[in-house]
Amino acid sequence: MGAVKTKRMPRAVREQQMLDAAVRIFGQRGYMAASMDEIAELAGVSKPLVYLYLNSKEDLFTACIRREAGALVEAVRAGVRRDLPADRQLWEGLGAFFTHTGENPDAWSVLHLQARTHGEPFAAEVTAMREEIVAFVTQLILAGAREAHRDPDLPEREVAGLAEALVGAAESLAAWANVTPGVSARQAAATLMNFAWAGLGDLMAGRPWAPPEEQPDSTPGSPHIR
Repeated sequence: MGAVKTKRMPRAVREQQMLDAAVRIFGQRGYMAASMDEIAELAGVSKPLVYLYLNSKEDLFTACIRREAGALVEAVRAGVRRDLPADRQLWEGLGAFFTHTGENPDAWSVLHLQARTHGEPFAAEVTAMREEIVAFVTQLILAGAREAHRDPDLPEREVAGLAEALVGAAESLAAWANVTPGVSARQAAATLMNFAWAGLGDLMAGRPWAPPEEQPDSTPGSPHIR
């Protein structure tokens, strides 16, 4: 019997089918274990056609990373209404993040696990995505901090580290939520808000936490914490 002929369709549509199949296989089996045969079969096309469209397994994986990274960034940006108070903006951004990663677990596996562990070119793609999200979150926090402190010139460096930490926590929590039954996007977002906003809220109100001062002890060279 000859090969089954696939229905002709626009190249862009066919390519998205291939990427859909590749994200699923890469996400579930891992980059090294995934085969082009599996991807072609799931996409309903021949393996030579996958190579014709996307050149190699490495190029196919890169295309998956870029597409899914762009989709995640867009989901977070689209989920935030900039006319809301700072805490509501952060809440909506986190909700959008956890909704997207929860609805696309294979894509999140590709971005969070696979791409970071299979070479610098792949990791660099994810780093670019992460930097874009961190920059976006930095601006959310910065806008709220400037408003709270009534200081339109508050330096960005004052909140950049907070944004970095918050994004890192969100990434870890998304990985946990995706393998923990019964954890919804709303619950994950609420967990992170409860963890982070108490501190951020005090910071916005001008009540930052500070480490206790070290006081000299009676024994030279033995400071104690007050």
